[in-house]
Amino acid sequence: MPTRVVVIGVAGGGKSTVARALSERLGVPHVELDALFWQAGWTKLGEDEFAEQVQAATAAGEWVVDGNYSARIRQLTWGRAELVVWVDLPRAVVMWQLVLRTVRRTATGVELWNGNRERPLRDQLSRDPSRSILVWAWRTYGPTKREYEAVDQSAFPQARFIRLRSRRQVRRLLR
Repeated sequence: MPTRVVVIGVAGGGKSTVARALSERLGVPHVELDALFWQAGWTKLGEDEFAEQVQAATAAGEWVVDGNYSARIRQLTWGRAELVVWVDLPRAVVMWQLVLRTVRRTATGVELWNGNRERPLRDQLSRDPSRSILVWAWRTYGPTKREYEAVDQSAFPQARFIRLRSRRQVRRLLR
């Protein structure tokens, strides 16, 4: 069983859910990159400090990391991973999941990371992707998918790559 796993995919695609489940199943820490990157007040961590945080969080040698981020972070995570899991669900499934998640998080006021909470529903209905995760996810779905399709997997010879294209495949992996 792998003990260094990276879970990637589009915004709202289920990365964190899959990563948490794998982390529990493997008995290794779960590292959510968003929790390291997004500081209080939705402030972004600087690139150097973020890289240091990722390095420290994965220093233990056993982990499940979820998140996308820059090529620099990819080298820190994918470069040491034994398994990279791409959760690649259809856009309609992702958007439905994201709408349900956003409404639930907004209604409950649950803290996401470092005191941050989901923005109010009026913001989610905005056309501004900096205010609406729904707009952000819609606009970045295609580019993110194309980016992962173009990845040269041979640059990470130590890692096995799995692409999950349906909820059934996700359930099968988690079994």
